[in-house]
Amino acid sequence: MDRRQDQRVVITGMGIHSPIGSTLDDVWTSIVEGQSGTGPITRFDPDGLDSRIAGEVKGFDPRAYLGAKEARRADRYVQLAVAASHDACQHAELTIDEQRADRVGVIIGTAMGGMETIEKEIATLNSRGPDRVSPFFVPMYLADMASGYVSITLGARGPNLATLSACASAAHAIGESADIIRRGDADVMVAGGSEAAVTRGSVAGFAALQALSTRNDEPETASRPFDATRDGFVIAEGAAVLVLESLEHAINRGANVLAEISGYGATGDAAHIVQPASDGGGAARAMKLAIEKIGIVPNEVDYINAHGTSTPMNDRLETLSVTSVFGVNACPPISSTKALTGHLLGAGGGIEAVFTVQAILAQTLPPTWHYHHPDNDCQLDYVTDGPRGAVIQHALSNSLGFGGHNVSLGISRFIE
Repeated sequence: MDRRQDQRVVITGMGIHSPIGSTLDDVWTSIVEGQSGTGPITRFDPDGLDSRIAGEVKGFDPRAYLGAKEARRADRYVQLAVAASHDACQHAELTIDEQRADRVGVIIGTAMGGMETIEKEIATLNSRGPDRVSPFFVPMYLADMASGYVSITLGARGPNLATLSACASAAHAIGESADIIRRGDADVMVAGGSEAAVTRGSVAGFAALQALSTRNDEPETASRPFDATRDGFVIAEGAAVLVLESLEHAINRGANVLAEISGYGATGDAAHIVQPASDGGGAARAMKLAIEKIGIVPNEVDYINAHGTSTPMNDRLETLSVTSVFGVNACPPISSTKALTGHLLGAGGGIEAVFTVQAILAQTLPPTWHYHHPDNDCQLDYVTDGPRGAVIQHALSNSLGFGGHNVSLGISRFIE
């Protein structure tokens, strides 16, 4: 069995449940046509909150994946993770049988874990006393439980853990999973992220940081990355999961290869608990590492899916980091799909990896919708005014998280 550090890791399946759809065809149609998934909050009463808008997953029934009994015992972020993981395996036509189970692992990242459960059970504790707290309280909110549930429901007995790095969590999950395969500890990894933090407490907390958009009268266009009128991100929920395999394993089972995880750069800012490094240096180093791992030079990167949260500081500093890697006049086209989805926090890197793969398959650059007012501090080609046909061989997908976590995933068109 090949144990080379340089063996190739490919993507053979993807699953997604998001504010803009829960099938790959639906979400890509939404991306290219500009169908926003953000709107007024319906999951709870947002009365009194400064921000009352979110990206919610509509029409999701966890019983279709877990059954009624287990669904009641799982937080929504776990339910979404299980659904996206099963859909990804189905898309990959991957059967995890007894012979394969020990070589299939799972990493599902999250930033917030079971926030709905935490808020519900703490309210019960305070209003009704400790005897009324659910015995499932702890296992329902634990941030590793999505990975645990996914491995149990799939029967995957390989490496199993959770990545917890704020909004870089899913990207870390994908990058670390690729490295696990490269070093020979698994043949297949089910990797991505899940988040269900559209809760009163989460919204109040992010609003207190002045991180959220307060365009409550314009919910569908409130997320406007890189636009001069941006005023914060729109919180969102959902899950996205990729099936990663060694190329050898994928070929041997006759899998359909979608794209390749060709690079992975991960760095820390060592600067501030919530603000990116003031010079954009951490994100820049992550991109440089990813490009080096791909084995190319910067001008061979054809597209960047930006972190692009629609907050004034993040978009400005991410722009600075991109220009420091590529030069002011040589940056590749860049876009932020958060304009339509909102910010899925710990699941963001997963959903954006899916969009990057779809861009490569379609040879189409997804636009940054809602961009109408140029910002003097953000002067790049942000792919505005609709999708753009392009030759995309190599792309980067960036994710940056509170605490100074930076990840850049290299995703390339598959050439055998």
